[in-house]
Amino acid sequence: MSVVFLNGEYLPKDTARVSVNDRGFLFADGIYEVTPAYRGRLFRWDHHLARMRKGLAAIAIDYDAAPLEDVKLELLARNGLADVPVAYVYVQVTRGVAPRTHAFPDPPVQPTVYAFANEYHRPSMDNWALGSRAITAPDQRWARADIKAIALLPNVLAQQAAVDAGVINTILVRDGIAIEGTHNNLFAVFDGVLTTAPKSNYILHGVTRDFVIELAGELGIPLEERAIPLSELYGADEVFFTGTTTEVRPAIRVDDRMIGDGHVGPVARALFEKFLEVTGG
Repeated sequence: MSVVFLNGEYLPKDTARVSVNDRGFLFADGIYEVTPAYRGRLFRWDHHLARMRKGLAAIAIDYDAAPLEDVKLELLARNGLADVPVAYVYVQVTRGVAPRTHAFPDPPVQPTVYAFANEYHRPSMDNWALGSRAITAPDQRWARADIKAIALLPNVLAQQAAVDAGVINTILVRDGIAIEGTHNNLFAVFDGVLTTAPKSNYILHGVTRDFVIELAGELGIPLEERAIPLSELYGADEVFFTGTTTEVRPAIRVDDRMIGDGHVGPVARALFEKFLEVTGG
């Protein structure tokens, strides 16, 4: 039975309980973070911690997230995941338990902290090399997508649309601009130039996104951070997604339109090979 962390205790998952008055349950009032671990080593924990701190500050939850590093490592150990190639640890912090009213509890209550760990099963390289397909849908999220909030209903609906269409992802489109995937950042390649949306309140500031940009610099791949109109995306040489539980995942069709020559391109391939080399994944 898997072990989870809840409010300072390590518990069997089936015995963990959260109050029905928790504001995460009532209002989706909280943030979350997902950190990958390669053979037991947390990947870029400092970057994940920095993003989590920004999220907590943005929604005014007073909680010190630094000790979660030890919690994540302990969850990997207790669940037998310290030696697997790739695992991930999910943690969420809500504002806590209080009678239902829209304003913050006054005085403040203790935040609710929940975490669990799972193994990540990467697609085989043969399947990865086949590429994937995606559809597009209007971006219906709130205007602070940079906060990793647990309020993910628009993402859920968009991902279900992908499932219903038999594809792996939905690209969210706002005012004609391809923004990102339902749970990952979006990249395209035009004439050898790696292109992605600039950081703003409309995209998640992905840790893996930043890492892939660094890898592109090491490989000498030119980069442009700019808006990508959907009409232009259809004509890209390559399209791929990046994220904690995505890593680097190419798409060869978008809305039934072939991307490039319909095969995984050299930029995505080079970046993923470098990704695997650096992470040891």
